[in-house]
Amino acid sequence: MPVARPELHKDVRVIAHVDMDCFYVQVEQRKRPDLKGVPTAVVQYNSWKGGGLIAVSYEARKYGVKRSMRGDEAKKVCPEIQLIQVPVARGKADLNLYRDAGSEVVSVLARKGRCERASIDEVYLDLTDAARDMLSESPPETLEALDDETTKTHVIGICKDEADRELVVKEWLCRSDADCNDKLLACGAVIVAALRKEVLMETKFTCSAGIAHNKLGGKLGSSVESDLGVHFVGDLLQFSEEKLQSLYGINTGTWLWNIARGISGEEVKGRLLPMSHGCGKTFPGPKALRTISAVQNWLNELCEELNERIQSDLEQNQRVAQTLTLHARAYQSNVETEKKFPSKSCPLRYGTQKLQEDALKLFNSGLHEYIGLRCQKEHANPDGCSWGVTALSVSASNIHAVPSGIKPITEYFRGCNPACSSSAQLQTSNVIEESSAESDDGYGSNQAEEKAAAWHEGISNTNVMVKRGEVSYGKNNSWDYGLDNIDPSVLEELPIEIQEEIRAAMRPAKRANNVKKGSSANNVKKGSSIVHYFLPVKKE
Repeated sequence: MPVARPELHKDVRVIAHVDMDCFYVQVEQRKRPDLKGVPTAVVQYNSWKGGGLIAVSYEARKYGVKRSMRGDEAKKVCPEIQLIQVPVARGKADLNLYRDAGSEVVSVLARKGRCERASIDEVYLDLTDAARDMLSESPPETLEALDDETTKTHVIGICKDEADRELVVKEWLCRSDADCNDKLLACGAVIVAALRKEVLMETKFTCSAGIAHNKLGGKLGSSVESDLGVHFVGDLLQFSEEKLQSLYGINTGTWLWNIARGISGEEVKGRLLPMSHGCGKTFPGPKALRTISAVQNWLNELCEELNERIQSDLEQNQRVAQTLTLHARAYQSNVETEKKFPSKSCPLRYGTQKLQEDALKLFNSGLHEYIGLRCQKEHANPDGCSWGVTALSVSASNIHAVPSGIKPITEYFRGCNPACSSSAQLQTSNVIEESSAESDDGYGSNQAEEKAAAWHEGISNTNVMVKRGEVSYGKNNSWDYGLDNIDPSVLEELPIEIQEEIRAAMRPAKRANNVKKGSSANNVKKGSSIVHYFLPVKKE
């Protein structure tokens, strides 16, 4: 039956789903050019039976190598295959190499439209605006020629003869009598072909792309599949909208009828950065964690990795995560239960040690809820109740941009303008000594000894003064606090050397303590001032 085409309206979109070709292998081949054209596969860090294959090159696929195989089996099928193990850190796979490579690709694709990262090697790209601009300025039918990449486009349902495919595709893309929706898709095909060439040129990676009016997947839910005997979205074209509405209700029926014709209201969300950061590890069979100490060891490793990733996100993208979540899979020995280990969350505190402490508290809370307090011990209790953890993960979510106007603590102590170069360093020209006499204004009379620091590159001198019970810093940036103004719990969060210095600064100044003869203000050990604590380390 002929397909009823939807009428053109302003909300019609052109969306590409870009998928990198055997991406992990490509990343490894870029590192090692000698692997180009050689049967290659990337395997898991677990080396049992050669490791599970997680990416297989096209050269290896020709020999029958599949991702479902393990390394030993792949070598039997293809003796020449090169097996590359994923990078390993902290006893688990480290995928940062592949994440960074994926970001390179996204930066190229984002030039033409809004990108939504679906995974390390998949991106949704909304080309609607670019396609509309092309349609109004230089539609495909006006182009003198289409490049080879464009004519390799596969258009569903228009050509079954491979020999004539490129000619038929070119004719379809350049139709002057096509409706506006098809012309937009044709423009999208031309744009994507050009983007694929740019990705290859700039990153050395190849990719594939599907173009449609929506970002939907190919298969339907099991209920629709069993009720109607269909397997793909296109199979729904044989059913009328009324039939689908009678089976699944007005809203769902209309939705099914629309998606069969490529109509969907779901937009591509502009997301170049991940919505969360997660680190996990599985412990199958005999590797299950059966003690609190074993769980704590792995939580420490996972939290260390998580802290690196959220700190990198903060530094590179000025984003801060606000929620820490722990997930686990577990079982109870000698207990028949379908109860699942509960996920637990809490406000996220930055710093490896804080993450480790909070993650362990979340696990203990979840374990208490999962098996009860009487079973929460290092080993099985006398009643025979024991437990094991087969998967463990921590994640940082609820990520937001740092509000404008917020400065890092280093700027607070330096009193510098955010525009100042981070490489500028303070140089002590005079040491602060507790004065032997006090002037009428309460400050030491020797003003030269109260000069603390100056910026390197012509930045004006900065005054640092100690006054009884107060601290004043800088000409334009100062603070006045007494000990009673500082929350003790906040003070205790600081490193011990800073605590001591702040407490010392808040004490009443001693009298009659002059600089000893022969001593020099410049002989103060670096690090003796709170200013130095926050300075970057000077490379020799």
